[in-house]
Amino acid sequence: MAFLQLKEVEKTFFTYDSVTTAVEKINLTINKGEFISIIGPSGCGKTTLLSLISGLLHPTEGQILLDGKQIEKPTPETGYMLQQDYLFPWLTIEQNITLGLKTMGKTKIAEKELAYELLDTLGLSDKTKHYPSQLSGGMRQRVALVRMLSTDPKLLLLDEPFSALDYQTKLKLENLVFSTIRTHGKTAILVTHDIGEALAMSDRVILLTHRPGSIHQEFSVAHHLAEELPFNVRLDSQFTPLFQEVWKEMESLEKQT
Repeated sequence: MAFLQLKEVEKTFFTYDSVTTAVEKINLTINKGEFISIIGPSGCGKTTLLSLISGLLHPTEGQILLDGKQIEKPTPETGYMLQQDYLFPWLTIEQNITLGLKTMGKTKIAEKELAYELLDTLGLSDKTKHYPSQLSGGMRQRVALVRMLSTDPKLLLLDEPFSALDYQTKLKLENLVFSTIRTHGKTAILVTHDIGEALAMSDRVILLTHRPGSIHQEFSVAHHLAEELPFNVRLDSQFTPLFQEVWKEMESLEKQT
């Protein structure tokens, strides 16, 4: 059985004087442990698609199934990481990373162990008593990653989590996030405007059309590249030809409009 299935998914927004279809006829199957990236023109419905998968929005048409069960509302089985870290400034790092566990009633030391282990793995074990304002942007995003993983979700949704960072920090964090996700065997979906980032981190890249977004084309990344750290993938001889192939398809979408 597929881990995540989207069947004929459509989302239309209704207001008093307008009707806007954000995505339509989305059919997508994702297997357990896959890392998928979704790219496409601005406004094509990438973030809407993540919101549908998370249960924050409901499809107007179609079904979204996680482990065979229809997604009807947000669930602890899904973790969400956004462009901004959205850490609570009045809470310490320790309090921020265990907040999700607290809302689930998991307050025992043993239940918090994963959060502390992740914080240590990401080099932030000495920051537990610090506040978000005392950390750099890259550090705060690492804390946001720990917060998301601490509840041990099955599916991770990443909405341009590196876009606000400087390029050097972005590359380092790509490696860190990728290796952490692979180590813990998670399934992940990344939304990004960065073709290079999508190819460097993913098993497959899904290209959406202009709004209303539908799947225009799917690109598979060679298995040996999909297992490499993103920085190393960028240096591989197969990276540039694949980048150019995806770029040309995106250019063809622009010309169609």
